[in-house]
Amino acid sequence: MIGPVVSGPPILSKVILVGQAPGPREGELGKPFAWTAGKTLFKWMDQCGESEESFREKVYMAAVCRCFPGKNPKGGDRVPNETEILNCANWFEKECHLLEPGLIIPVGKLAINQFLSFKKLTEVVGSLHQVKLKHGLVDLIPLPHPSGASTWHRTEPGIGLLKKALALVKKHPCWKNL
Repeated sequence: MIGPVVSGPPILSKVILVGQAPGPREGELGKPFAWTAGKTLFKWMDQCGESEESFREKVYMAAVCRCFPGKNPKGGDRVPNETEILNCANWFEKECHLLEPGLIIPVGKLAINQFLSFKKLTEVVGSLHQVKLKHGLVDLIPLPHPSGASTWHRTEPGIGLLKKALALVKKHPCWKNL
């Protein structure tokens, strides 16, 4: 993987957003979701009542892997492998121990797979799930990856399921208390 480590600022929040890994630009900009996917993600969060600036001040941002995994020779960013995921897992576990979140928003298949087993995004996006972490039960509202390369969130049933997921985020008690 290619450094630097990219993370959001240390925010005391009951809401954690978990992405896959930083993209190629996030390292130089020093913040997660700072490029194309971030523009889409923050349009979604704006629908939930939080601007990008407000979101970054109120929501803890983490990632499955903390460094850019590099480019895939076939195009796009390389998906982190199991060893890389395992090497970074300790960080997220410690963050959850400290923050004791009530709501986790995993973004994209890799992040969602850290909590739920599924075959298709249609099985998990648009629904509220509960997972047991060391500090107790946590609500999970999965979102698709906002990548420009993905058409899932721009075609049905993705459009409708994303809308349902964002409505769940907006009405969640932890979100309302931001």
